[in-house]
Amino acid sequence: MAARDTGEDRRAPLARPGIYLGRMLVFLTLVGFLAFILFKQITPAFLANPGLNGLILGVLLIAVLIAFGQVIRLYRETTYVNAVARGAQAKRPPALLAPMAPMITARAAGATLPGTAGYLDTIAARLDEGREILRYIAGILILLGLLGTFWGLIDTLSAVGGVIKGMRGGGDAGVMFDELKSGLAVPLSGIGLAFSASLFGLASSLITGFLELQAGQAHARFHNELQDWLMSGETVAGTPALAAGPSLGSMELKEAVDRLTAMVAEGGSSRAATLAMTNLAEGIQGLVQHMRAEQQMIRDWVEAQASRERELKQVLDRLGRERV
Repeated sequence: MAARDTGEDRRAPLARPGIYLGRMLVFLTLVGFLAFILFKQITPAFLANPGLNGLILGVLLIAVLIAFGQVIRLYRETTYVNAVARGAQAKRPPALLAPMAPMITARAAGATLPGTAGYLDTIAARLDEGREILRYIAGILILLGLLGTFWGLIDTLSAVGGVIKGMRGGGDAGVMFDELKSGLAVPLSGIGLAFSASLFGLASSLITGFLELQAGQAHARFHNELQDWLMSGETVAGTPALAAGPSLGSMELKEAVDRLTAMVAEGGSSRAATLAMTNLAEGIQGLVQHMRAEQQMIRDWVEAQASRERELKQVLDRLGRERV
């Protein structure tokens, strides 16, 4: 199989999620500007129930940090994939892409290993699991707002009941009405502020929903670009194979040997010969590292295939028992 080492393969296959971080920052800036304009109206509503409203804002802050974390984490994945695609020396793969390291290495060489689609589905499931906490927090914020509403209603009704019980009977109807009106003024004036928790809860839920939407779009773009790049290589049947042709380590070793041979033939100085020997040692070390990477890739692929075969056997056994 001929390797496909084109200029397109050398370009960065994955885009960084900076555009989604920009949208999130712009949205939060607009929300902060709106809160600044309505500060005088928001302050009394917040002070009506500072404990619960402070809890809602605290949960909102946690949701904001989680949302930004879900997008920022993609920088590690995209940097790793782009480095491997360019043929650069990549660091240890991030946790999300660690199971797919052999597939990414093989694709950089122009090949697509079997089973890549299944691993891509696993990546999509992990990304979706990371956003589950944001959906849960959005629901919690709404429930906290409703809790504040019922709390305010209970306090208002209790105050109204106390006013009615405190009224003196047998007096003039006009006097009794004035007493009722003055007694209900305090609880009824605060009933509007009792719904402040619902205001903060719903507003915080809307903010969390927008941030979760941007995180979901960033995850979807990352997954789609990774899928397009991985599945665009030539499919390799059987065991994983690298692209045909000399590897990077063997090419470095061959160049070092050629330089040393030419140096000996020309009768070069001892310093030049030492430098050539150093280059030869570096070439041998690079070849050893490359061979170890290939061996690790094969072991990972064999383990993945064995795991898939065990899962398939379990499914077949379960189907057989159900049929019996």
